[in-house]
Amino acid sequence: MADFTVLLPGVLQPLVGGQSYLTASADGVVTVGALLDSVTGDYPVLARRLRDETGALRRYVNIYVNGDEVRRLKGLGTEVHPGQEILIMQSVAGG
Repeated sequence: MADFTVLLPGVLQPLVGGQSYLTASADGVVTVGALLDSVTGDYPVLARRLRDETGALRRYVNIYVNGDEVRRLKGLGTEVHPGQEILIMQSVAGG
C-alpha cells in the first residue's frame, strides 16, 4: 500500500475541518479521479466544490500532479504514482 497526499488551498480547508491536506492509501498507481473519490468520501461538500453533477472537474478548479495541470494530461484519468505531489488550486475571481 502507498500513501497519497492531496494538498488543499486555504479556501477549501474549512470544508475539511481546517486540514491543509488529505491522504489516501492505494495499491500502486491510481488515477486523479479515483484519488478524489477516496479523499472526498468523508467530505461531500468538498466533492461538490471540485466536481459538477456529471463528475467532471468544475471549470474553476485546477489540479496539478507534479506541477502539470491534469487538463493538459488525461484529465481525471491522469495517473498518479506514489510520491508524486497532488495540488488542488481553486481560481479566485475578483475585480
